[in-house]
Amino acid sequence: MKDSVVSRDPEVMGGAAVFGGTRVPLQTLLDYLEAGESIDDFLEGFPSVTREQVIAFLEEATARVIEATS
Repeated sequence: MKDSVVSRDPEVMGGAAVFGGTRVPLQTLLDYLEAGESIDDFLEGFPSVTREQVIAFLEEATARVIEATS
């Protein structure tokens, strides 16, 4: 993947964690999922984010949770 999955820059969205190469906050994906929306719904609303970025983010988040609870 060309861009890093997660990016933080004080000049982009006030330093919020965003999907690399976009201005889409990670929190937006989490809000969609919490509301019962699908990944496809999210991607439809935010076409600058790729499915690969979403999957990579979710895999990394899962790995960190498992690591933290082990």
